[in-house]
Amino acid sequence: MTITEGPDAPAEDNDLGGDGENGRMCIVTRESGSPDDLIRFVAAPDGTVVPDLKRQLPGRGCWVKIDRALVDKAVAKKLFSRALKADVTAPADLGAIVDRLLVAQLAGMMHMARKAGRFISGSSKVDGAVRNGSAIAVFHAIAAAADGVRKIDQARKAWHLGMETEMEIPSFRVFTEAEMEELMGQNAFIHAAALAGQAGEGVVKRANLLERYRNGGQSRAPGGAGRRLQCRGHRPMPDA
Repeated sequence: MTITEGPDAPAEDNDLGGDGENGRMCIVTRESGSPDDLIRFVAAPDGTVVPDLKRQLPGRGCWVKIDRALVDKAVAKKLFSRALKADVTAPADLGAIVDRLLVAQLAGMMHMARKAGRFISGSSKVDGAVRNGSAIAVFHAIAAAADGVRKIDQARKAWHLGMETEMEIPSFRVFTEAEMEELMGQNAFIHAAALAGQAGEGVVKRANLLERYRNGGQSRAPGGAGRRLQCRGHRPMPDA
Protein backbone atom coordinates (compact mmCIF):
# COMPACT_ATOMS: atom_id res chain seq x y z
CA MET A 1 0.00 0.00 0.00
CA THR A 2 1.51 3.33 -1.05
CA ILE A 3 0.92 6.40 1.07
CA THR A 4 1.72 9.86 -0.17
CA GLU A 5 3.12 11.87 2.68
CA GLY A 6 1.78 15.37 3.03
CA PRO A 7 3.22 18.36 4.89
CA ASP A 8 4.34 17.98 8.48
CA ALA A 9 1.57 18.04 11.04
CA PRO A 10 1.05 21.36 12.84
CA ALA A 11 2.76 21.65 16.21
CA GLU A 12 -0.48 21.48 18.15
CA ASP A 13 -1.55 18.25 16.41
CA ASN A 14 0.02 15.36 18.28
CA ASP A 15 -0.85 11.87 19.41
CA LEU A 16 -0.24 12.19 23.12
CA GLY A 17 -3.26 10.91 24.94
CA GLY A 18 -1.99 8.85 27.84
CA ASP A 19 -0.20 9.30 31.11
CA GLY A 20 3.49 9.98 31.44
CA GLU A 21 6.01 11.72 29.25
CA ASN A 22 5.91 9.09 26.47
CA GLY A 23 2.40 7.79 27.06
CA ARG A 24 -0.02 6.94 24.28
CA MET A 25 -3.57 5.72 24.77
CA CYS A 26 -5.09 2.70 23.05
CA ILE A 27 -8.38 3.78 21.47
CA VAL A 28 -9.94 0.40 22.32
CA THR A 29 -8.85 -0.31 25.90
CA ARG A 30 -8.31 3.35 26.88
CA GLU A 31 -5.09 2.25 28.57
CA SER A 32 -1.83 4.15 28.23
CA GLY A 33 1.37 2.52 27.08
CA SER A 34 4.78 2.95 25.51
CA PRO A 35 4.93 3.46 21.73
CA ASP A 36 6.73 0.10 21.61
CA ASP A 37 3.56 -1.56 22.90
CA LEU A 38 1.18 0.11 20.45
CA ILE A 39 0.59 0.46 16.72
CA ARG A 40 0.06 3.93 15.28
CA PHE A 41 -2.62 4.55 12.65
CA VAL A 42 -3.16 7.62 10.50
CA ALA A 43 -5.52 8.67 7.73
CA ALA A 44 -4.12 8.56 4.20
CA PRO A 45 -4.95 11.47 1.86
CA ASP A 46 -7.92 9.50 0.51
CA GLY A 47 -9.37 9.11 4.01
CA THR A 48 -8.40 5.46 4.42
CA VAL A 49 -6.98 4.39 7.77
CA VAL A 50 -3.48 2.94 7.37
CA PRO A 51 -0.97 1.53 9.87
CA ASP A 52 2.18 3.55 10.51
CA LEU A 53 4.54 0.91 11.88
CA LYS A 54 7.57 3.19 11.77
CA ARG A 55 5.64 6.02 13.46
CA GLN A 56 6.86 8.52 10.88
CA LEU A 57 3.81 9.54 8.84
CA PRO A 58 2.59 13.11 9.34
CA GLY A 59 -0.75 14.19 10.71
CA ARG A 60 -2.90 13.20 13.62
CA GLY A 61 -2.43 9.62 14.68
CA CYS A 62 -4.15 7.22 17.02
CA TRP A 63 -2.94 4.08 18.74
CA VAL A 64 -4.04 0.49 19.30
CA LYS A 65 -2.26 -2.06 21.44
CA ILE A 66 -0.24 -4.70 19.60
CA ASP A 67 -3.06 -7.22 19.44
CA ARG A 68 -4.88 -8.36 16.29
CA ALA A 69 -8.16 -8.75 18.18
CA LEU A 70 -8.06 -5.11 19.31
CA VAL A 71 -7.40 -3.83 15.79
CA ASP A 72 -10.35 -5.86 14.53
CA LYS A 73 -12.48 -4.47 17.36
CA ALA A 74 -11.49 -0.89 16.54
CA VAL A 75 -12.65 -1.47 12.95
CA ALA A 76 -15.91 -3.15 13.97
CA LYS A 77 -16.82 -0.39 16.43
CA LYS A 78 -15.75 2.41 14.06
CA LEU A 79 -13.40 3.89 16.64
CA PHE A 80 -10.93 5.39 14.16
CA SER A 81 -13.17 8.25 13.03
CA ARG A 82 -13.65 9.46 16.59
CA ALA A 83 -9.98 9.06 17.48
CA LEU A 84 -8.71 10.79 14.33
CA LYS A 85 -11.49 13.41 14.47
CA ALA A 86 -12.23 12.90 10.80
CA ASP A 87 -14.57 11.03 8.51
CA VAL A 88 -12.24 8.13 7.71
CA THR A 89 -12.73 4.61 6.41
CA ALA A 90 -11.02 1.65 8.07
CA PRO A 91 -10.70 -1.36 5.73
CA ALA A 92 -12.55 -4.42 6.98
CA ASP A 93 -9.32 -6.40 6.69
CA LEU A 94 -7.14 -3.83 8.50
CA GLY A 95 -6.10 -6.46 11.04
CA ALA A 96 -4.86 -8.70 8.25
CA ILE A 97 -3.09 -5.77 6.58
CA VAL A 98 -1.13 -5.10 9.77
CA ASP A 99 -0.20 -8.78 10.00
CA ARG A 100 1.12 -8.79 6.43
CA LEU A 101 3.15 -5.64 7.06
CA LEU A 102 4.67 -7.11 10.22
CA VAL A 103 5.53 -10.30 8.32
CA ALA A 104 7.14 -8.31 5.49
CA GLN A 105 9.03 -6.16 8.01
CA LEU A 106 10.43 -9.28 9.68
CA ALA A 107 11.42 -10.84 6.35
CA GLY A 108 13.16 -7.62 5.31
CA MET A 109 15.15 -7.57 8.54
CA MET A 110 16.12 -11.21 8.01
CA HIS A 111 17.50 -10.33 4.56
CA MET A 112 19.53 -7.48 6.06
CA ALA A 113 20.84 -9.68 8.87
CA ARG A 114 21.80 -12.40 6.40
CA LYS A 115 23.87 -9.92 4.39
CA ALA A 116 25.56 -8.86 7.63
CA GLY A 117 26.32 -12.47 8.50
CA ARG A 118 23.93 -12.39 11.45
CA PHE A 119 21.27 -14.76 10.10
CA ILE A 120 22.08 -18.34 9.11
CA SER A 121 20.02 -21.30 7.91
CA GLY A 122 20.35 -25.06 7.79
CA SER A 123 19.73 -27.46 10.66
CA SER A 124 23.39 -28.29 11.31
CA LYS A 125 24.47 -24.65 11.29
CA VAL A 126 21.60 -23.68 13.57
CA ASP A 127 22.36 -26.54 15.97
CA GLY A 128 26.00 -25.47 16.11
CA ALA A 129 25.14 -21.80 16.70
CA VAL A 130 22.81 -22.74 19.55
CA ARG A 131 25.40 -24.99 21.19
CA ASN A 132 28.25 -22.46 20.94
CA GLY A 133 26.11 -19.61 22.26
CA SER A 134 26.16 -17.37 19.19
CA ALA A 135 22.44 -17.82 18.43
CA ILE A 136 20.03 -15.44 20.15
CA ALA A 137 16.87 -16.93 18.57
CA VAL A 138 15.93 -19.77 16.27
CA PHE A 139 13.28 -19.89 13.55
CA HIS A 140 11.42 -22.77 11.95
CA ALA A 141 9.14 -22.83 8.94
CA ILE A 142 5.60 -23.58 10.08
CA ALA A 143 5.68 -26.73 7.98
CA ALA A 144 9.05 -27.92 9.33
CA ALA A 145 9.14 -31.60 10.32
CA ALA A 146 8.70 -32.22 14.03
CA ASP A 147 11.90 -34.26 14.27
CA GLY A 148 14.07 -31.40 13.03
CA VAL A 149 12.44 -28.94 15.41
CA ARG A 150 12.87 -31.38 18.30
CA LYS A 151 16.61 -31.76 17.67
CA ILE A 152 17.15 -28.01 17.80
CA ASP A 153 14.92 -27.78 20.86
CA GLN A 154 17.22 -30.30 22.53
CA ALA A 155 20.20 -28.08 21.74
CA ARG A 156 18.36 -25.09 23.21
CA LYS A 157 17.59 -27.04 26.36
CA ALA A 158 21.21 -28.22 26.67
CA TRP A 159 22.51 -24.66 26.35
CA HIS A 160 20.01 -23.38 28.88
CA LEU A 161 20.84 -26.03 31.48
CA GLY A 162 24.58 -26.08 30.84
CA MET A 163 25.01 -22.31 31.03
CA GLU A 164 22.32 -21.88 33.70
CA THR A 165 20.69 -19.07 31.74
CA GLU A 166 17.50 -17.40 32.89
CA MET A 167 15.55 -18.84 29.97
CA GLU A 168 16.04 -20.83 26.81
CA ILE A 169 16.93 -19.21 23.51
CA PRO A 170 13.56 -18.16 22.02
CA SER A 171 12.14 -20.10 19.10
CA PHE A 172 9.68 -18.82 16.50
CA ARG A 173 7.45 -20.39 13.85
CA VAL A 174 6.02 -17.56 11.77
CA PHE A 175 6.16 -18.17 8.01
CA THR A 176 3.87 -20.38 5.96
CA GLU A 177 5.23 -22.01 2.80
CA ALA A 178 3.51 -19.37 0.65
CA GLU A 179 4.95 -16.52 2.71
CA MET A 180 8.40 -18.10 2.61
CA GLU A 181 8.34 -18.40 -1.18
CA GLU A 182 7.04 -14.87 -1.65
CA LEU A 183 9.21 -13.08 0.92
CA MET A 184 12.41 -15.09 1.15
CA GLY A 185 12.85 -16.43 -2.38
CA GLN A 186 16.13 -18.31 -2.69
CA ASN A 187 16.82 -17.51 0.96
CA ALA A 188 13.83 -19.56 2.12
CA PHE A 189 14.65 -21.70 5.14
CA ILE A 190 13.32 -24.61 7.16
CA HIS A 191 15.51 -23.92 10.20
CA ALA A 192 17.38 -20.66 10.82
CA ALA A 193 18.99 -18.66 13.61
CA ALA A 194 19.59 -15.00 14.37
CA LEU A 195 23.09 -14.40 15.72
CA ALA A 196 24.29 -11.92 18.32
CA GLY A 197 24.78 -8.42 16.95
CA GLN A 198 22.68 -5.41 16.01
CA ALA A 199 21.18 -6.97 12.87
CA GLY A 200 20.33 -10.22 14.64
CA GLU A 201 18.74 -8.30 17.50
CA GLY A 202 16.64 -6.42 14.94
CA VAL A 203 15.29 -9.74 13.66
CA VAL A 204 14.35 -10.88 17.17
CA LYS A 205 12.66 -7.57 17.95
CA ARG A 206 10.44 -7.81 14.87
CA ALA A 207 9.70 -11.47 15.46
CA ASN A 208 8.52 -10.62 18.96
CA LEU A 209 6.26 -7.89 17.58
CA LEU A 210 4.63 -10.34 15.20
CA GLU A 211 4.23 -12.96 17.93
CA ARG A 212 2.64 -10.43 20.25
CA TYR A 213 0.28 -9.19 17.56
CA ARG A 214 -0.93 -12.70 16.82
CA ASN A 215 -1.09 -13.88 20.42
CA GLY A 216 -3.12 -11.30 22.31
CA GLY A 217 -0.21 -8.97 23.03
CA GLN A 218 1.99 -11.72 24.49
CA SER A 219 5.01 -13.42 22.94
CA ARG A 220 4.96 -17.16 23.48
CA ALA A 221 8.40 -17.73 21.99
CA PRO A 222 10.68 -17.76 25.09
CA GLY A 223 11.04 -21.16 26.68
CA GLY A 224 9.52 -23.14 23.83
CA ALA A 225 8.85 -23.31 20.13
CA GLY A 226 6.05 -20.78 20.33
CA ARG A 227 2.47 -21.44 19.36
CA ARG A 228 2.23 -23.27 16.05
CA LEU A 229 -0.03 -21.13 13.92
CA GLN A 230 -3.01 -22.79 12.28
CA CYS A 231 -2.33 -23.22 8.59
CA ARG A 232 -4.43 -25.75 6.75
CA GLY A 233 -3.01 -27.80 3.94
CA HIS A 234 0.65 -27.58 4.96
CA ARG A 235 2.48 -30.86 5.38
CA PRO A 236 5.78 -31.23 7.30
CA MET A 237 8.76 -30.32 5.15
CA PRO A 238 11.92 -32.48 5.14
CA ASP A 239 14.82 -31.06 7.11
CA ALA A 240 17.46 -29.06 5.30
